[in-house]
Amino acid sequence: MATTRTSSSLLALPSFRSNCNQRPSLKVRAQVSGDKAASVEQPVNGYVSVSNVQNPKGSEVNGKLKFQRKDEIELLWDDGYGSKSVKDYFAAAREILKKPDGGPPRWFSPVDCGQPIKDAPTLFFLPGMDGTGMGIVPHQIALGKAFHVWCLHIPVHDRTPFQGLVKIVEDVLRQEHATRPNKPIYLVGDSFGGCMALAVAARNPSLDLVLVLVNPATSFERSPLQPMLPILEMVPEELHFTIPYALSFIMGDPIKMASIGIDNQLPAGVKLNKLREKLTNSMLPLLSELGGIIPRETLLWKLKLLRSGAAYANSRIHAVQAEVLLLASGKDRMLPSQEESKRLYGLLKNCTVRCFKENGHTLLLEDSISLLTVIKGTCKYRRSRRYDFASDFLPPSKGELDFALQELLRVLRNAVSSVFLSTMEDGRIVKGLAGVPDEGPVLLVGYHMLMGLELGPMSEAFIKEKNILFRGMAHPILYAENESGKGFDYVDWIKVFGAYPVTATNLFKLLSSKSHVLLYPGGAREALHNRGEQYKLIWPEQQEFVRMAARFGATIVPFGTVGEDDIAELVLDYNDLMKIPFLSNYISEVTRDTKDFKLREESSGEVANQQLYLPGLLPKIPGRFYYLFGKPIHTKGRPELVKDKEAAKRVYLEAKEEVEKSIAYLLKKREEDPYRSVVDRLSYSLTHLPENDVPSFEP
Repeated sequence: MATTRTSSSLLALPSFRSNCNQRPSLKVRAQVSGDKAASVEQPVNGYVSVSNVQNPKGSEVNGKLKFQRKDEIELLWDDGYGSKSVKDYFAAAREILKKPDGGPPRWFSPVDCGQPIKDAPTLFFLPGMDGTGMGIVPHQIALGKAFHVWCLHIPVHDRTPFQGLVKIVEDVLRQEHATRPNKPIYLVGDSFGGCMALAVAARNPSLDLVLVLVNPATSFERSPLQPMLPILEMVPEELHFTIPYALSFIMGDPIKMASIGIDNQLPAGVKLNKLREKLTNSMLPLLSELGGIIPRETLLWKLKLLRSGAAYANSRIHAVQAEVLLLASGKDRMLPSQEESKRLYGLLKNCTVRCFKENGHTLLLEDSISLLTVIKGTCKYRRSRRYDFASDFLPPSKGELDFALQELLRVLRNAVSSVFLSTMEDGRIVKGLAGVPDEGPVLLVGYHMLMGLELGPMSEAFIKEKNILFRGMAHPILYAENESGKGFDYVDWIKVFGAYPVTATNLFKLLSSKSHVLLYPGGAREALHNRGEQYKLIWPEQQEFVRMAARFGATIVPFGTVGEDDIAELVLDYNDLMKIPFLSNYISEVTRDTKDFKLREESSGEVANQQLYLPGLLPKIPGRFYYLFGKPIHTKGRPELVKDKEAAKRVYLEAKEEVEKSIAYLLKKREEDPYRSVVDRLSYSLTHLPENDVPSFEP
């Protein structure tokens, strides 16, 4: 939330508010949706006032907010995740409740959301039992880059029945659809808000809706709290302050809430001290304020509302046609959310589930992953009726990169200490990536190391040295959603970092947008090679990529990688595993699923045989990864490559030969590396400053 001189920095939405007898006294930014905004004189119905907003994303000119819009998000942008926590939630809730009233419910847009990118869809947040609409405080900055964000506020003393709330949301969605009929509309429903989202979707099957349900309360009748509800009604008013305090430990995980914003890279002792300070100085004292957010009469009303809302939504789930992303917590002590996710996955027609096993009911206020990251990683972010892997992709933020490097790749990065070399136009081999063109389109083609282990360090190097995110092609089976208990894992993260299904259409779109594209002609067959096949190129006979590159004048950069044999020994390959009965049955079943994707139907030989399996590996004391990017092959100004198959074949064989030469060069030169072993590198690190990279051989 941005700071203000008088009170909360909210952007009220006049067209979504009912009339009020109060005299208009201040200016707010009024924006129905879409790209146009206007500053108007409007009352704020007595629940919050806004004036002199100072926002880092915009500037104030003559009392009006001016926001700077960017057409697209830049690589390594600041998503703000970790800068806001549950403490900011309580501060915002306290501010919006300063002047409690009896309603009606209304919409507001947090100033922290700023102005999104061009053609951004609209996202409406439907709150849980608290009704404040502040439940996405930790996620506002990130969501505000990708969406026009509006939040529903249900005043403390409002007594609108469930169907009345559904009608309020429904009216807004229909207005939004009428304004921008070709845009999807996002509904983020938290707990009770999930019931509202499902009810609205069931009543409006023709609208293009994307529901993001966070521990939806459709399982309220099976809640562990059910036996306690009659007791809550009997608690006298003077003791009510203890109820929300007690419920807070059931609804969420205080430790997870306090962990937001604590750097995971800090030493364990420092992290523990910071966590203790946040718990004792801010987190636990703030929980006593829940009594003001949910007074006794309001709590009793909300429980009745919750019961009626769950029943209403459950009775109409069969009518929901919307696309659904369901987020379920594994340690939800208020609702059986993980069990409910399995039930809803079976009932909803188009449902994707992600489970967060270490989080409680208040998932959005706890330390986890940015909501926008989850939406991106599950391929749910789109700006039109159909998801487009090229135009709808949002580059990773700095926070996402830091998380990936520290939480997902730290062990591999430290173990292999990658060395990068590239070839200049004059044939000189130099350290780093200077030989790789900065301007796209560029098509990187090379050897796919065992299990694709080279991808993480390679992506990091391109981002840090060249500020380039290459888009890597991935097997389409990675995009299949056939599990109801899946966590947000490595496969989702590679989507966050630009992976896309390998199809000719996607390659066409990315090259036409002048992207850097990574392609492995050997595909899964090369990455899951058999024993004795390390560093063997298993490429198809067809010139699959040359003519496509020539069509856009793309520069082809062949590259070789070595190092897989320095970290593990392949002891069980596909042929070995197929001799083990129970494993052969499993692999055959998985392989049957891959045939549905119809990859390389025109190919023959080894490359067309792409069985997916997990090989048996025996770890070694780690060596080092080496990369060499060969001399660029230019296709610009060579239109004959598009139609002349013989000319294209010559370029294809040139690229393949360059990859083989790069691999041979690296295998020979790594013998000269005094720090090839991790033991030698550790010894070097102990006697040199951390910022000094461990040296290698001279090219």
